[in-house]
Order: sequence, then C-alpha cells, then structure tokens
Amino acid sequence: MSQSKLVEKLNENLAWELRAVALYSHYSAYVKGIHRLHLQPFFDEESAESITHANTVRAAIVKLGGVAVTDRDQTEIVHTKDYKLMLQESLKTEQKAAEAYEELLALIKNDDEMYDSIEQIYFEELRSVEEVTQLL
Repeated sequence: MSQSKLVEKLNENLAWELRAVALYSHYSAYVKGIHRLHLQPFFDEESAESITHANTVRAAIVKLGGVAVTDRDQTEIVHTKDYKLMLQESLKTEQKAAEAYEELLALIKNDDEMYDSIEQIYFEELRSVEEVTQLL
C-alpha cells in the first residue's frame, strides 16, 4: 500500500475518533435520571479515550509526512435522552472503530512502532465493545 493511501486510511480513523469525542461528550451531557450516576462517567471516559486515540493516530499521520484531518466523520450522531439508545449508538461506534483498526493493522505490519501503538488502540476498542455490550 502506498504511503498516501495509508495516510488516507489513518485519516478515516482519526475522523471517526473525532466523531466519537463528539458523541460521548453529547451523551454525557444528556444522560438523565438514575442512569446518569454510572453513564456520565462512562461517557466521559470514552470521550477522553477517543482523544488519546486521535492523538496517537494523528502522530502516525505526521510521522508519515501526511496532513491530519481536523473534521469529524459526518456519520450522524443520534440525539436522544434514552440511555438504551445512547448505549446502542455507542456500541455501533465502538464496533466500527474496532473493525477499522483491525483493517489498519493488516496494512502496517512492517512498522513495528506504529503497529504496537495501533494494536493498543485496537485492544481498547475491543474492550469498549465488551463493556458496552454488558451495559446493554
């Protein structure tokens, strides 16, 4: 794969992480009732994790000499006050992220440093999928 195609793929992941920051920050603000006690901190932690992932991906893009995107993926963020729908949307977000990082890993096997950092993100995404699944 060419370096420009790899940067393009990394930018797709970066845009998805930027979307995740917006999604989790939004849901943290809107979750209400008894569920707020547990879900607001969960959504805040997921947002912070997405920021960390975005920074890692951005660093990989810079390392390759690319230009990192600054806009989030345009996939709709569903506005709701229904905690179950929030969790369902969170699960979709985490599943897509895990799939995207799994695909990316196959493309960067020759770069040990990048592989290790992206693999860590991949494992964290899998953990998030499991955690959200248990919350549902």
